Amino acid sequence: MLSHSTRRWLAGLGVAGAFIAASATPAAAAGSQIKLGLYFGDTTIATNSDGKIERSTIYSSAPTVLHDVTVRYDFSDLAGKVTVSEAEDAGNTCTTPSEYVLLCTDPFDVDADEWGSSAIFEVQLKTTTKAQDGDAGTLKVTMTAAGYDPVSHDAKIRVGEGVDLAAGPEVKASAAPGKTFTAPATVSNAGGATAKGAVAIFYNDYGMNAAKHYSNCTYVGDELRTCRFDEELPVGSTFSASLPYALGADSYAPGAKYGEIVWMTRSEFEDFQSYLDHYDVTIGEPGTDGTLALTALPSKATAQGFQADPQPENNGTIVRVDVTGKNGTDLEALGTSLTGKAGTTVKATVGLRNNGPATLDYSRAGSSITYLSFDVPQGTTAVLVPENCLTRNGDNWGEPGEPGHRNYFCYFGSLLKAGESDMLDFALRIDKVVANATGLVKINATCQCDGGFTRDLNPANDTAKVVVNAASGGNGGQGGGDGGTLPITGANTALIAGVGALLLAAGAAGYVVSRRRKTRFVA
Repeated sequence: MLSHSTRRWLAGLGVAGAFIAASATPAAAAGSQIKLGLYFGDTTIATNSDGKIERSTIYSSAPTVLHDVTVRYDFSDLAGKVTVSEAEDAGNTCTTPSEYVLLCTDPFDVDADEWGSSAIFEVQLKTTTKAQDGDAGTLKVTMTAAGYDPVSHDAKIRVGEGVDLAAGPEVKASAAPGKTFTAPATVSNAGGATAKGAVAIFYNDYGMNAAKHYSNCTYVGDELRTCRFDEELPVGSTFSASLPYALGADSYAPGAKYGEIVWMTRSEFEDFQSYLDHYDVTIGEPGTDGTLALTALPSKATAQGFQADPQPENNGTIVRVDVTGKNGTDLEALGTSLTGKAGTTVKATVGLRNNGPATLDYSRAGSSITYLSFDVPQGTTAVLVPENCLTRNGDNWGEPGEPGHRNYFCYFGSLLKAGESDMLDFALRIDKVVANATGLVKINATCQCDGGFTRDLNPANDTAKVVVNAASGGNGGQGGGDGGTLPITGANTALIAGVGALLLAAGAAGYVVSRRRKTRFVA
């Protein structure tokens, strides 16, 4: 399963099929446009350790349910060096048809989409007693499903010396919007071998901007993503680097922002880089402000071959920044006015705008910034509905994007910057022209759901209207119209081509371009 932080890095790939394009051998069902892809990450394993539990991920260019799914792990290229076995409590049925092949089947149907199936076919990779630092080979993974051609992926597996990188304690800082602060990145070598360098991966909230761009670190804009250190870390040593930050002037206050720092060996970072490359995600570009150095002197000890951390549980730490002062925001509901003849279909674009001064960022929780309710105007029927809108009756929820209901409840992305808007497109069929037929749009709607903004600076503009009237020269609701044509009125004049073209307005997730919108409704 993709971790939440990694999903944020992968947020720019919200287009169905983007992952499939990265797969070397996509598979399609006969007579179907749905294509499948398979991925298994490159992995470096420490000798004399419990190994690592990894998993296969299946992707689909469109949501689908797969039947009779089987994954075959062929590790003959690693014979005598690495074993592959079923992970404990994985819930699969695995057999060994030959000495260096593991065949796993899932007793249940598998849901797959462009984000990939979650935690499927977990296996344990472990070195043998004969394995040595520097050993490497290929693990060939092949998946079959009923009605599809097989799809494969080759993963590079390496054996390395075990080193235990341990992150420093939780860091606490405070600053007002627009002000600077510093936070250390600290790592210790808690193992029994010298670590040949280390790489820090950063997952920082929106608005935790890098105040300097170092040449051994990478950035996307002012977002710090990685820092690579070539200093060797002797056993028992601790190193630290001081990182300067500047809080964005649009940071919400009072509040808090968080960052995560995860340490990897250089070999493990190469595996991670391959993972990101597979998804076409960049770690950014190096800076030009000189080299960021760790504060301890490098050891003269040496290390050979690859290196892997046998205890990754202690590799991460948290940076908490208390945002002081007062800096709130005003969300404004946006409606529209529409005209059309009876029998025609018009597009109603509704949504909200962040009037600032603060940006709202719920990315770490992965929840919607707010919720919107929409009452469909009298005399119209919602024939096309965004996928992030549902109908509800008390604790009962309808299906996403289901047409034909009178009321809808919608969610948004996790980040909305000050000055930006987030819009939804409904297609309304005018069944009967009713003078000034009005539907109500309300934001900051109450819901027993994750997230949802509640401290609006100006609640008076949290509602807006969608008003439908007859077009000039209309037939007054006497039927007829333009048949199958789809005239579009209102603020947006783009033609609706069908259900698949009702794309949601992109809500920036803060880390790449946009994130796929998901939320969890709690009854």
